[in-house]
Amino acid sequence: MEFVRFGSTGMQVSQLCFGTMMFAKKAGWRNYTYGEREAKAVFKAALDLGINFFDTADVYSHGLCEEVTGKILNSMANRDEIVLATKVHGAMGEGPNMRGLSRKHIFSGIDASLKRLGMDYVDLYIIHRWDHETSREEVMEALHDVVKSGKARYIGASSMFAWELAKAQETAKEHGWTKFVSMQNHYNLIYREEEREMMPLCINDGLAITPWSPLARGFLAGNRKKRGGGSTQRAKNDALADNFYYKDADFKILDVVEEIAKELGRKPIEIALAWLRSKPGITSPIIGPGKVKQLKELVNSLSLKLTVKHIERLEKPYTPKEIAGHSASAVESQQMAKMALNKK
Repeated sequence: MEFVRFGSTGMQVSQLCFGTMMFAKKAGWRNYTYGEREAKAVFKAALDLGINFFDTADVYSHGLCEEVTGKILNSMANRDEIVLATKVHGAMGEGPNMRGLSRKHIFSGIDASLKRLGMDYVDLYIIHRWDHETSREEVMEALHDVVKSGKARYIGASSMFAWELAKAQETAKEHGWTKFVSMQNHYNLIYREEEREMMPLCINDGLAITPWSPLARGFLAGNRKKRGGGSTQRAKNDALADNFYYKDADFKILDVVEEIAKELGRKPIEIALAWLRSKPGITSPIIGPGKVKQLKELVNSLSLKLTVKHIERLEKPYTPKEIAGHSASAVESQQMAKMALNKK
């Protein structure tokens, strides 16, 4: 697998980022995840296929995902050869200081993440969402201090408005603090609102773009039904997918994806991922395969280059959507509240 430069940094990452959210079963967390035994096989396959970029978060399985990720990577990989990202913001307990981007929570968050990962540092420390209750100065200085302490090499942002990112970057610049080097945003064939402002901003400023949900939480695999749900465990139980997708226009796009897949002898997920990688500024989409077979299909997409006509056909049915995935929606808030109540 080829490697690409991570935005304006000197760091090199694989063309695909391995998202670990699907691994580590925990009561009260999403019931479509896999256990450590299944995780080992997929992690090994990812490393064997040349993936060096891994993404996790403190809230995934309420910390257990970081433990599993760290345990497996520490046993299988040379730490200096991999790039590991984790995140901070989500609720990690019931108290008022157990979430958000206060200096207090950022400092306790990075320490707790490193302990669970069994590592001395992360390569990329990402704010999972923006905190509208904490000043930009407090957030950016705290993140700068995390980098200067050696606990993170870089900092990144995720799912926010373009003006919020611009303001945060300007605040950091004014004070000589560390700036964000990447944006992990919600972007796929059936959710393209990021093209209006966020994508142009990141391209102009040299930020790496690592979209989450490149397959629309499995929707673009073609196994969803118009009335919601589907054949897989995730399709039956993914409330966020129900909230984000399943519009009539989404199924029109999916029809085109399946048509082109049939024409080219490829899987629908390969078409969807090839489209995403054709867009300007994309660095490394975050994939979340639960099985080795799925991982190999996703990696196969790297050999596919769509024609201009293919891209035009795929994009034609799109209709504008309401913003989804920035600050927590009602569904996300409810799920995070439930997770916070689950004791270890």
